[in-house]
Order: sequence, then C-alpha cells, then structure tokens
Amino acid sequence: MLAAILAIAALAAFFGLLLGYSAIRFRVEGDPIADQIDSLLPQTQCGQCGHPGCRPYAEALAKGEDDVNKCLPGGEALVLALSDLLGREPVAMEVKEKVPSVAMIDPTLCIGCTLCLQACPVDAIIGAAKQLHGVLIDECTGCELCLPPCPVQCIRMRPLTEDIPRWRWPYPGKQPSDTASPVPVRDAA
Repeated sequence: MLAAILAIAALAAFFGLLLGYSAIRFRVEGDPIADQIDSLLPQTQCGQCGHPGCRPYAEALAKGEDDVNKCLPGGEALVLALSDLLGREPVAMEVKEKVPSVAMIDPTLCIGCTLCLQACPVDAIIGAAKQLHGVLIDECTGCELCLPPCPVQCIRMRPLTEDIPRWRWPYPGKQPSDTASPVPVRDAA
C-alpha cells in the first residue's frame, strides 16, 4: 500500500515538474498593446470594423494595419482613447453610408426560434424558445447580424430618430453631409 502511494506521489511530482518546465520553456508572449486596445474595445464582436471580432481588430491596430475609427459601437470616445493610447491623430468615425438603426421584431411573424438570440453579439434580443422575442433598443448596435439567421424574416432595421442623447455637434469646417459621425447632424442654421 505504501509503495502505491509513493509511486503515485512520484508520478505527480514528475508530471508537475514537467508541466512547470513546459510552461516556462514554451511560454507564448501576448502583445501588451493589443491587450490594452482590446480592453478599451466594447467587446460586441459585431464585425462592423471589418474584423471577425474585437480581438482581431485590436491586433490589427497594434500592428498599425488598421485605423482607429472603425469601431462604430465604441463611438467617438473610443476613437479618442485609441488615438491617445497609440499616439495617432484622432480621425473622424468611418460610416459605411448607412443610417444608424436598431432591430425591430414583428410580433405577428416571430415564431420564437431563438436563432436571432444566438446571433446577437451584445445580447440585445430577449425572449425564450417558442415565445415572442423583443429587442432592447439601448443595447442594439445595429450590426444586422440577427437578420440572416431569422427563418421567417420578422426582423427589420428601423432608423434611429435624432434626439438629444444621440445628437452630435458638426465637425468644424465641414458640412453636415461631410461629417463622418454615425448619427445624423442638425443644420447649424
């Protein structure tokens, strides 16, 4: 009995030393700048920046392969924070010629399949299986990732109305049509 205990203890010590050595010898260093950028990003994984998620976008920014103005859910505050972190000039938000919008679910067509819930990267859609689903307007980023999986096409994108919290000042020296803000801008007149 004592021999079995000693044999197991010796094997445990050997494998512990082997794992410890492997962890030191084969350690993979992460990019600390990419980690800092990733911590600033909103983690919506929406793909609006052209990357499959926030981490790949952070790695591209750290390598200098992409601009700081691609994350629409992060908004202008994120552009300023990323510019400050990377020592780059702030650039106006890049808008892909689409009006800011949010998803709306038609209650007469929704069958409660939950496919849109699974596709939503920010958990803005709520509901249960075989029950009517709803969208949390304040959480929806307008990424449109919920549209393709819907088997009955009950989800429509509704443009956001311009109101006080969403209104942005026009950039100096530019006309409202030139503004790269993701939100419509009021005329100064």
